[in-house]
Amino acid sequence: MQVIVHSDPESLAEAAADFIAGAVDSAPDRFSLGLAGGSTPLATYRVLRGRDLDWHKVDAWMSDERWVPLDHPECNGHQAATALMDHVGARFFRPRWAPWLTPADSAAHFEATLRSLHPDGRADLILLGMGDDGHTASLFPGTAALDAPESRWYVDNYVPKLDAHRLTATYRFLRAAHRILFLVTGEAKAPALRQVLEPADGEEVLPARGVLGGDAEVIWMVDEAAASQLSSTNLVRH
Repeated sequence: MQVIVHSDPESLAEAAADFIAGAVDSAPDRFSLGLAGGSTPLATYRVLRGRDLDWHKVDAWMSDERWVPLDHPECNGHQAATALMDHVGARFFRPRWAPWLTPADSAAHFEATLRSLHPDGRADLILLGMGDDGHTASLFPGTAALDAPESRWYVDNYVPKLDAHRLTATYRFLRAAHRILFLVTGEAKAPALRQVLEPADGEEVLPARGVLGGDAEVIWMVDEAAASQLSSTNLVRH
């Protein structure tokens, strides 16, 4: 695991776009890119769309989604499309939504899509954010998806505190990726980042920590504000 600290959100977005572009450029064939929702990834997407890449070899997909219509302002896929995917030539895969579908049916259909894209079970690069409660993708504290069956890659997850359904990649699929890139900015997320990376005895294990320990190489890109409570983590400052 590597934790890279940038001075501010703007420099982080530039560095993250460079990292993603480099990963795509170095791929000999098709490249699977999991996209995250949230404001921090959106800043990266806006920078990334200006990069000169062979987008036609990229299969992009959402690592989690809100259960809202596809053109809803809060829809992660809609936000990612507006910021990036509408401007490039990549293939973009999103969970289905319709009034007659259930979240569970949509998740199962999207899992089938992911399986067709990843015959070896491994994405090339998955982008993840982290909330100030330590959730990542839509793996929220205390929710059922944290204990999803090992056989599942993508599930419906009801989040009681939001009174809402979310669709999310599971630990099983996230941990199997070749690389995961976390993007975390802001002082509000500093306590959760410290608890994820430097948990104290007896502290709750926050969901973002559950992504660690698998086969994926995990890179954190954080800004100085988010890193402000870290004391024992080996930090690389840029």
